[in-house]
Formats: sequence, structure tokens, C-alpha cells
Amino acid sequence: MNPVLVEVTRGGITESRHRGSYCVVDKDAQVIRKAGDIDTPVFPRSSIKAIQALVMMESGAADAFGFSDEEIALACASHGGEVQHVGVAQSMLNKMGLTKELLKCGSHWPMNEAAGRHLAMEGETPNALHNNCSGKHSGFLAYLKHMKVNPVGYTEPDHPLQQAIRKALEEVCEVDLSDAPCGIDGCAIPTWAVPLKNQALGFSKFAAPDGRVSPERAVAMTRITQAIFNAPFMVAGTDRYCSRMMAAFPKKLFVKVGAEGVFAAFVPELGYGIAVKCDDGTYRGAEIILSALLVDLGVVSPADTEKAGVADLLEKPLLNRNGTVVGYARRAF
Repeated sequence: MNPVLVEVTRGGITESRHRGSYCVVDKDAQVIRKAGDIDTPVFPRSSIKAIQALVMMESGAADAFGFSDEEIALACASHGGEVQHVGVAQSMLNKMGLTKELLKCGSHWPMNEAAGRHLAMEGETPNALHNNCSGKHSGFLAYLKHMKVNPVGYTEPDHPLQQAIRKALEEVCEVDLSDAPCGIDGCAIPTWAVPLKNQALGFSKFAAPDGRVSPERAVAMTRITQAIFNAPFMVAGTDRYCSRMMAAFPKKLFVKVGAEGVFAAFVPELGYGIAVKCDDGTYRGAEIILSALLVDLGVVSPADTEKAGVADLLEKPLLNRNGTVVGYARRAF
């Protein structure tokens, strides 16, 4: 059983507990910090969108269509469906001469509540552009059009696009996925299960790519990193952990959430790659685990988070309906 990493307190007692695991790998591919099970494969979900975007970057599609930093960042995003996000996704399609009907991610109400309310007040319903994965799927279409690959069935595991993504994931994370568990992600594409230590290894290469991947892949990784650092809002949005942390500490760290309590992160200055899994699948637990790790690794300090206005991401206050603090969710390791 994985250790308790986060405790939720109220009225002087521990009311709830979050168990989980984490792994930190350095630029020499060594595990330097870990907790819990880091060897059993877990679905990384959307935390690996930067790796999935490599096929677009390495193919030359992003340059061919003149994608901006915001557009490249959106290709790696789980965005909130805010006006800015929808506009950038539409811009990507416009540059390719394509329409939103080609996106096979499905639709849902914006993850950002204010954006959803605005959409409803306008008497509109969501479309594929509001899907948090619309940027990623637009990036997929860019690869398909540039490489002249038939887009029909592009979400299927045996489609050339998904096979290219699987190959990139295998190479970057140094894992054989031929017999790995494979599920279907929320946006309809396949998701292969990868051990946390391999996920952390993969993102340590984003932190320090030179000499560890091909020169072409190093360029693609660096370009993705720069785009995200220049446009962190595109990766998530208003009041979202990923955007808030990266905006609070500009160009210092990359963080990316995945469904079911998964996070990936890397720190270029230190060459660290990080992977986190909260067993119960909650964002609350996973965010605090990652924030505490960043403190322990010396990337940020509690004083830094206080000064940057993100202290609540390290120790989350629990509020009642009157806005009164009645407890906290905080680290337990």
C-alpha cells in the first residue's frame, strides 16, 4: 500500500488521507527521490501531452503552418475552454484550412465555470473547440495534413499517428509498450500505462535533452518548453494549478496535470523530471504532493509561494459556505 502523502484536517483531527507515489529522476537518469510504488504501470493520461506533441514538432508541421508559442502550448494543454483557448484552437485550424468538425475529441462544457456560464447565457452549447484537448487534437491534424496521412480513424491505436506517438513515448521514457495495458483516454485516443519512474525519466530529458536524445528531438523538446514557458495560460487557464504555478515562477518549472491524480513536471535548471500519482485520483492530493516535492527539491520555498500568491497550492485551506477557513489539506511526508 502506498504511503499517506496528504492529510486533510478539520477541528483538530485528521478527517481524510490521500495515499500516493512519486518519483524524481535527475539528468543522469538516476532516481534521487521516491515514495510508494514507482514500478507498476499507471496511465499518465494528459500529463504526457508534451511527449505526444513531439510528433507534430519533429515532423515540421508546427513550422509549416506557422504555429505561434500560444498554439504550440495549446497543443500540450488541458485547457479551461475560455475564450482565449477556443480562439487559439480555431486559429490553428484556420492556418491549416480545416474545420472543427474534423476534431474527434468530442465536446464538453468548458472546465472553467465562468466560461461555461457565459456560453450558456449566450444560448450556445459547447463544441469540440471547448474540449480541454482541442489544442492537442489540432496538433494531431497538423501532423496528419503535413505528412499527408489519412486522418480517418486517427484516434485508433493502430492508426499511424497513434503508433508514432507510442514510439515517441517508448523512446523518451525508455519503456517497451508492446504488452503494456492500453486504455482509452477521455478524448478518445489510446493511453498506454507507464511506470512512474519511466515517466519521470522521460521528463528529465525535457529538462536536459542535450546528449540524451537525438539533436532533432532536443530541438523539438526545447521548442515545446519555450512555448509553454512563454504562454503558460494556454496550458490550463484561470485559477488552474498548472498555469498558476508556471506563471508564479516564470520559466523555472513545467507542470502538467493528467486525469486521475497524475502530474508530470520538470525543472530545467536542475535537470529533474518528476512524476506523481495520487491513488484516489484527486487533484487536491496530487497538487499538494507536487508542491511539497518542489519545496523539498529546492525549486521553490514556502516563502516563495507566499510572495507569488500561490501558497494555497502548498497548503490548501478548506472553506465553509461563509468563506471561513475550517481546515487544511497539507503534506504528510
